[in-house]
Amino acid sequence: MNTLANVLKAVQSRRRWVVTSHARPDGDAVGSVLGCAQILRAMGKHADVFLGDGVPFIYRGLPGAEDIRTGPVSTALYDGAVILECDSLERTHLKGLAGLFSINIDHHATAAEYADVNYVIPDAAAAAELVLRLARAASVAITPDIATCLYTAVLTDTGSFCYSGTNASTFAFARKMVLAGANPASVAQQVYFSNPASKMHLLGRALSNLRCQGRISWMHVSEADMRGSGATEQDCEGLVNWALGIHGVEATAFFREIPGSRYRVSLRSKGRIDVARIAETFGGGGHFCASGHAIDGPYAIASSRVLNALRRALKLSREQSGTGS
Repeated sequence: MNTLANVLKAVQSRRRWVVTSHARPDGDAVGSVLGCAQILRAMGKHADVFLGDGVPFIYRGLPGAEDIRTGPVSTALYDGAVILECDSLERTHLKGLAGLFSINIDHHATAAEYADVNYVIPDAAAAAELVLRLARAASVAITPDIATCLYTAVLTDTGSFCYSGTNASTFAFARKMVLAGANPASVAQQVYFSNPASKMHLLGRALSNLRCQGRISWMHVSEADMRGSGATEQDCEGLVNWALGIHGVEATAFFREIPGSRYRVSLRSKGRIDVARIAETFGGGGHFCASGHAIDGPYAIASSRVLNALRRALKLSREQSGTGS
């Protein structure tokens, strides 16, 4: 049932909705759930937003963010759940969803079709694009608040319009949101120039661990680094991009130590290799240029496995392109 018409029919036939996304939400997750909830309300539905890990600091200024709940979900109060860019119910980190009718809306190439209704469009730059399609199908006008949420989602999920999936349609989407009332300067100020000091301290520790070899870079932070900088899980978002910004580097990895001698790994690429495919081999997933997964430690073994996978992918890419460099 991979059609927008099925999504619209399911929404129209039920009244009370949970809107949610994955744990450790990024900008697309937060912006899309907030925009989607407002669209459902404009359709005459009751919609509550839940995010298992709450709202990251830099997105707390988005319209409606103050009303986001962290769960659990009381199944008796709702008729269904809209789950945005999330590959399973478990990854929401919310209890109570399993008993609800579910709609899965996703744009990841590695997306799984686990819900009652699945609307998966890998060509979309962000889940926000699919939310806009729902609004159009339901004849819902895009308000400035909705536009702000959806613009933020696309801005952040394209790496500020830097990832290879960015195209004319992406800019057309952004233009529509600006015309509908989103303020690009205001959004950029909130997302990029309103970080907590703890994130900057953590960045310093991460950069002190930065390593480069050929066309690959990587860095890591330990649990001690997290404690020493007063950082939270949310402060790790976006740090990987600093390692990707090095001239000549094609791919990078950021390792964040978590309890149990494990590491959460963020992978980024400038477009030469598909890091989503690499993440998938380790049980994760994501986009062609941005993905992630978890892996068992210790760090020396974990990093060696991931970096070797990146090296193999780059070598294969060179061989296929015939560059040999």
